[in-house]
Amino acid sequence: MMIKMNRKGFTLVEIMIVVAIIGLLAAIAIPNFVRARQTALKNACIANLKQIQGAIQVWAIDTGAASNATFATGDIVPNYMKSWPKEGTVSYPVPADVSATPVCPNSASNTDHTL
Repeated sequence: MMIKMNRKGFTLVEIMIVVAIIGLLAAIAIPNFVRARQTALKNACIANLKQIQGAIQVWAIDTGAASNATFATGDIVPNYMKSWPKEGTVSYPVPADVSATPVCPNSASNTDHTL
């Protein structure tokens, strides 16, 4: 006489294998996501620095300012940039003069965010 067994669901071993595979994939993927986020933030910061420098140079050309001329954000923002960029909640510092290179507002922690 043969007994029929209805097998419904998964065994504990099968569930443990699936959880282990998901854990392995997460261990591989999460560091890549963190690295991709850091790279994106760095690229955004460098793009903002280029935008600031370009707007200052165009302002200097349009006004005939010398390379050591100083300026304010009010000279740049309405005509050469829509708004002064920020990194998070911190605004980029205004360069000392036209020839100065803009710096990242978090330059102490982001030494690779340079032009």
